[in-house]
Amino acid sequence: MTDMRRLLIICMAAVVPLLAGCSNIGYYLQSINGELKLLHARRPIAEVIADPATPPPLKARLERVLAIRDFASRELQLPDNLSYRSYADLRRPFVVWNVFAAAEFSVKPKEWCFVVVGCVGYRGYFAQAAAEAHARELRGEGLDVFVSGVPAYSTLGWFDDPVLNTFINYPEYALSRLIFHELAHQIVYVKGDTGFNESFAAAVETEGVRRWTARNGDDKLRAEFERSRQRRTQFRALLFDYRERLAVLYGLPIAPDEMRIRKAQTFSDMRRDYGLLKSQWGGFAGYDRFFEHLNNANLASFAIYSGLVPQFQQLIAKHNGNLAAFYAEVKELATLGKAARASRLKTTVAPARREQAN
Repeated sequence: MTDMRRLLIICMAAVVPLLAGCSNIGYYLQSINGELKLLHARRPIAEVIADPATPPPLKARLERVLAIRDFASRELQLPDNLSYRSYADLRRPFVVWNVFAAAEFSVKPKEWCFVVVGCVGYRGYFAQAAAEAHARELRGEGLDVFVSGVPAYSTLGWFDDPVLNTFINYPEYALSRLIFHELAHQIVYVKGDTGFNESFAAAVETEGVRRWTARNGDDKLRAEFERSRQRRTQFRALLFDYRERLAVLYGLPIAPDEMRIRKAQTFSDMRRDYGLLKSQWGGFAGYDRFFEHLNNANLASFAIYSGLVPQFQQLIAKHNGNLAAFYAEVKELATLGKAARASRLKTTVAPARREQAN
């Protein structure tokens, strides 16, 4: 089935309920239009490399992408298809902008439900202006809101997703991480369980980059990846700590005015501790944007993408790095209900493994 036929099927699935009275027709149409434009912008990477007009630095990056892509299927047993074997220059810094929201006194994300992917904790737009407009509406409802530019997303194997200008110039460890992450979504995707899906893909990406840098990187690349891994681990620990503190705070029987004061102080403390981390990192500022408009929605967005990463990493260790066995167990988990999946993830890992740091 071609990409265009697949898109037609999705369009029909989306539009039929809209004709019955759904109010989201504008949102679905912008999604369909955005995906169409992205698909039309693709060119096979081999063709881009062979084009005399392609700048040499881009050719070199795309050649490296092909090596990473082959490694993904050969060594990580990720899908061997046409995804990330084409390139598209969208002439903008992000492919979509995601809007996250949470109640004033909650770190639980607001969810939106869609035809194909089920309920998720964000709403994505192909135009930043549209994302910001929706964000203003949510703020008007008294919600904490966070708008985040996204360099890539997965169509879950429905389409042959291209490499984009939005991430082609990332450091090599970050470039490979993103490709591995998005391909992982084609292995397992549970409708309506974003935390499970994103944490699984995040665990695959980290394991994939570790193996890629070990076999194909030089000392500099391996050192860069290790520094990045340590920063991510410390950043995750900081956010999980303060997310838990706020969850406890919001559960206390406190008047709203007092709650707001204590909420503001907690976020102030979090910024202070982040500053201490930056000093340890030599001033690395890669996470600064996260703190520009710090609120519950930021923490909710982080939990969506990282909440179960340690459990999945421990599951990889349980199978001694055998990714086929790991994928098989994750696919089995995907057949369970959401609560049962969460419980199994906590109990299937042996205690000795559970003590290992990620």
